[in-house]
Amino acid sequence: MAEDTVPRDDNEIASEAEAAIAELFEAYSAGFDDYDGEAVADCFAFPAVIWQFGKGNVFVDEEDLQENIEKLFSALEKEGVVRSEYSVLSAHVSGEVALVSLAWVQSDANDEPVFEFTCHYQLLFDDDEWLIAMIVNEH
Repeated sequence: MAEDTVPRDDNEIASEAEAAIAELFEAYSAGFDDYDGEAVADCFAFPAVIWQFGKGNVFVDEEDLQENIEKLFSALEKEGVVRSEYSVLSAHVSGEVALVSLAWVQSDANDEPVFEFTCHYQLLFDDDEWLIAMIVNEH
């Protein structure tokens, strides 16, 4: 049997998905740390939905989302945020969909927390990569 036709078990597939999802969130976090709106937007599938402060917003494309990201960066910069770190609260992968909950701490240059919050992400496996389709921000 050719190597590329060897059946893979569910654990192997899950491990690959978990590694790819971890890479997605590392890129997402790095985009915030670098104030790089394009890097953050590259983590999304479109249309994307972000729920925060009791309101849902639909972003139809990257340009639409970029406007929101720039406003967010302005607020973070005003508060002196230089680092965004997360911990995984829960994760579930089912085929081409994943649900991930992260606890975030955004800190200033003195490592003092400025913002602490939880976000719940719905991810889609699209075109060979995991992307954020929806965020529910819990303050």
